[in-house]
Amino acid sequence: MMRNKTEHQALAFTVKATMKNSVVEGPPPAGTFRERPSKPTTFRKFYERREFPMALEHDTKGNHIVWKVEIEKLDFHHYLPLFFDGLCETVHPYEFFACQGVHDMLNHGGPKILPVVSQLIIPIKNALNTRNHKVMCTTLKVLQHLVMSDEKVGEALVPYFRKILPIFNIFKNKNINTGDGIDYSQQKRENIGDLIQETLEMFERYGGEDSFINIKYMVPTYQSCMIN
Repeated sequence: MMRNKTEHQALAFTVKATMKNSVVEGPPPAGTFRERPSKPTTFRKFYERREFPMALEHDTKGNHIVWKVEIEKLDFHHYLPLFFDGLCETVHPYEFFACQGVHDMLNHGGPKILPVVSQLIIPIKNALNTRNHKVMCTTLKVLQHLVMSDEKVGEALVPYFRKILPIFNIFKNKNINTGDGIDYSQQKRENIGDLIQETLEMFERYGGEDSFINIKYMVPTYQSCMIN
């Protein structure tokens, strides 16, 4: 059957939609998973001004950071939030320096990390909200490292679940299905759904007695990993 040539497209719930021969258009894509570019980071500005006490070095194993001072002596209130701010970066060398810098500081920070947790929440939220696959995977791995970086950090994150877990709830079931083939994203730990599940379980294990109920409130489908 041929389509009536007089048909015309109309938006739903408009006067035009009630007219004869109108064809109501479907709703536009919600854009839930659409990538959202981030604004220029403060980390990049500091890097370009050469205000970080570090340099890039090349050897047979690849690139790595050389710190010009002992990491333990850094002002963590100043530097750690800046490096977390750089997690939004997707361009070399900013991306490399930010990621490696965060992990280096978490490895050596010890008791200096806990007092800075509240300053890390906005950078973490901003990185996750880019909805960029690589940025999200990097940030989830950093969150896992953060939880394990020092005692009580896991509990200190619980009050901020309402700020960082909404994006977890959106992407929790976003896994890559490759059928019978090899899922290389799992080998490289770049599967967002799996990383979110791992991170939530770590939040529950190290977040204290109130962790599960707070996770469940923000991610209703989450099931406790502590049930025997």
